[in-house]
Amino acid sequence: MTTTDQTATDPAATATARADLPLAERALRVRQHIVAMAASPEGAHIGGALSAADILTALYFDVLRVRPEEPDWPGRDYFLLSKGHAAAGLYAVLAERGFLPVEELDTYARSGSRLGGHPLRTVPGVEFPTGSLGHGLALGLGLALAARRDGRDNRAYVLLGDGELQEGSVWEAADSAAHLGLDNLTAVVDRNRLQINGSSHRGNLADRWRAFGWRAVEIDGHDLGALSAALREPPAEPGVPTVLLADTVKGRGVPFLENRAKSHYALLSPTLRHRALKALAAASRTEQDR
Repeated sequence: MTTTDQTATDPAATATARADLPLAERALRVRQHIVAMAASPEGAHIGGALSAADILTALYFDVLRVRPEEPDWPGRDYFLLSKGHAAAGLYAVLAERGFLPVEELDTYARSGSRLGGHPLRTVPGVEFPTGSLGHGLALGLGLALAARRDGRDNRAYVLLGDGELQEGSVWEAADSAAHLGLDNLTAVVDRNRLQINGSSHRGNLADRWRAFGWRAVEIDGHDLGALSAALREPPAEPGVPTVLLADTVKGRGVPFLENRAKSHYALLSPTLRHRALKALAAASRTEQDR
């Protein structure tokens, strides 16, 4: 393998990131890290991490007000990964953003590592431990409400899985957020339409969120420009929280994982890791040629 080929397929070969990388290149690096973590001894929830990679990239590199060197900065925007099993995606973007060393990703899910299979508060940039599905929106609601009561302009963003919407606690939080008029709260649903036991489709989600008093926007969850614009947009209507229903592809970027329920969790062999990284690099080159 030439040096150029290695750089294109191996995240470890490009550990020193330029601050001005285009969003598409940053999203590629995030996906490369996710694949590498899925090839660790414990594997990873790779399908949902890859489907959410563009959402996470847009948030951390074009939307959120954060200070990686000061994770608890009072003026920060809040992010909650309610679908905590997609922790590999969050760790990848936190490392790329400078919250932790890129090299630390090699410790993912190892004994003694702070990078567990679900995110913990010990990881810089993680607001709350998540993993038991259905709780993230309520936590985001609390942060948004506290900011408003303190007269601060912090915004709270919560990323949920579409299968997670089967939890009743999500809708209790949705109802409360609308009742409290929390227009500084934005939910994003990673709508890849698959969960561990098959389809997660449950009718018209936009109408359901609107019935709970939310502004619902349907969007391409892999269009980085559209995601950034929608996530940055100020409240369209005072007192009304917003939800982005982001249409995504489970396993996005790796053909043998795309749109497959079995990609929910995987432990990639060295051969499959190599295939996945090559596929990501090839897809990136094709996109650049367009």
